[in-house]
Amino acid sequence: MSDQKYKSTLLFGAPGVGKGTQGKILGHVPGFIHISMGDIFRSLDRESRLGKVFVEYSSAGELVPDDVTVEIWSESMQGMIDAGEYNPAKHVLVLDGIPRNPDQARLLEDRIDVLRIISLTAVDEDAMVERLRKRALSSGRADDAKDEVIRRRWEVYRAETAPVLGCYSPELIKEIDAMGTPAEVFIEVLSGLAPIQKEAFGNVLA
Repeated sequence: MSDQKYKSTLLFGAPGVGKGTQGKILGHVPGFIHISMGDIFRSLDRESRLGKVFVEYSSAGELVPDDVTVEIWSESMQGMIDAGEYNPAKHVLVLDGIPRNPDQARLLEDRIDVLRIISLTAVDEDAMVERLRKRALSSGRADDAKDEVIRRRWEVYRAETAPVLGCYSPELIKEIDAMGTPAEVFIEVLSGLAPIQKEAFGNVLA
């Protein structure tokens, strides 16, 4: 496994702010690779060593331990390098869903070089709850459309994930209002990332 630190930007935001949407759009911009921890978990070979560990915890309704999560992520990154899908000398990783908490942030200290943190914010929590409710209903997930379920997800984010921001220098954090259209938000996201991409790699094309 490579011992170099991967140049990265972190995507943060409470449920419903459009973090996944922005990450996917960024993944189509040359020089950026969107990495969703949820996608990595879903793509695991269930018969592999780490796949079996993941199933053991997920089937019991428990979170995968932080050290295992980071190991799964590290193996996925190395696999992408070996397959030629990710080049650390040209690409900035856009990490979505990792680090999920301060302990994961500490475990990743020697693996990622955080260039920028994009924090999508929403002052109007009720508007975000309504957005999540409509999204769940349109996807046929009635249980996820319940108000108490949605607000619980926000509570978990505030308690477990939001503190990760305190693990990094405030100078790295760019807060963006998530209430605009996806295009409006993306313009703001890109304005925060374009300078760090150029500083990291100059005019090298992906």
